[in-house]
Amino acid sequence: MINQLTAQFKERYDTQPEARAFAPGRINLIGEHTDYNGGYVFPAAIALGTYGVASKRQDKEIHLYSNNFESVGELVFSLEDLSFKTDHDWGNYVKGMIAYLIEDYPDINTGMNILIEGNIPNGASLSSSASLEMLSGWLVKSLFDLSVDRLQLIHLGQRVENQFIGVNSGIMDQFIVGMGAKDHALLLDTATLEYHEVPAQFGDYVISIMNTNKRRSLTESKYNERRAECETALEELQHHLDIQSLGELSVETFEANAHYITSDTNRRRARHAVTENQRTKDAYQALQHDDFTTFGQLLNASHESLKEDYEVTGQELDTLAETAQQVEGVLGARMTGAGFAGCAIALVHKDSIEQLETDVTTAYVERIGYEPSFYHVSIGDGVKNL
Repeated sequence: MINQLTAQFKERYDTQPEARAFAPGRINLIGEHTDYNGGYVFPAAIALGTYGVASKRQDKEIHLYSNNFESVGELVFSLEDLSFKTDHDWGNYVKGMIAYLIEDYPDINTGMNILIEGNIPNGASLSSSASLEMLSGWLVKSLFDLSVDRLQLIHLGQRVENQFIGVNSGIMDQFIVGMGAKDHALLLDTATLEYHEVPAQFGDYVISIMNTNKRRSLTESKYNERRAECETALEELQHHLDIQSLGELSVETFEANAHYITSDTNRRRARHAVTENQRTKDAYQALQHDDFTTFGQLLNASHESLKEDYEVTGQELDTLAETAQQVEGVLGARMTGAGFAGCAIALVHKDSIEQLETDVTTAYVERIGYEPSFYHVSIGDGVKNL
């Protein structure tokens, strides 16, 4: 794809690109809605992602074009006006990264041409926005030879999401897109940003990504509402416990103090955050010992908690995960990402992939009315030059 993009760039802007890069999407094996609760997550970068090529301009204009949003057309704006604009659509993620980089790096003093194309299904909850943020930051870093490191870009990407776009998300997506390692998942402590690389090798089993093909937009979902519910639960617990986050609690300590949370809804939200955090640590231990059966059981328990306690699954994701769980050769399945739509994953024996796709498609069409999509992708590196 990068060679085609380079040729298209030359034709569109009559110059060769000075920077070429790729930023992956991600799956989260387990640890959902724990990152903003100070817990553990277990993501991996995937081979699907976003490609970009760029060059400097002689003026102050920024010209953005994405082959994925041809109907939006080319976005043109000035380096001197990087404010959020609704009609700039996907371009706001790029604009936000440039705006925040300029605050620390005044050497960004000319405009740019940027051409982008991604192969992450839009709205699939495989972190296309973080991929776009990290890609654009990396292109600007390369063009202007900035000293900004990966962790700085990760924090800027989260800031774009939180402050520029308005989604109160955690740091997981940007972190794995920035730090991903080929054939490895990362066990990340979001409270400290300490992480361990874990070989993402499952013997005769593979991770199948199952796409609902129902687009989810985080800003339109109840993501911010869930975070607020957890924060309210935490505040009530803090009157009785010396904690800074739900991620500090063991399951036993939480259950002994859960009655201090006055709202049943908020209690269930907090219960998910605490039990999911423990499942994530247990999943890490299971993979350390190649215990794929236990790992699969933890995936199933994660989905159940996300459905019953956190209420972020919905009919589409439930149909994918719960049908997959009944297929012979599947050790476990769960939704991945923020929820409400997007994708689920299944840990399936390589000889059962076809059966999984057949059974899940049949059930999904019967209940939802259209087909899901399936991807089997390798686990790759974080953002990089090409």
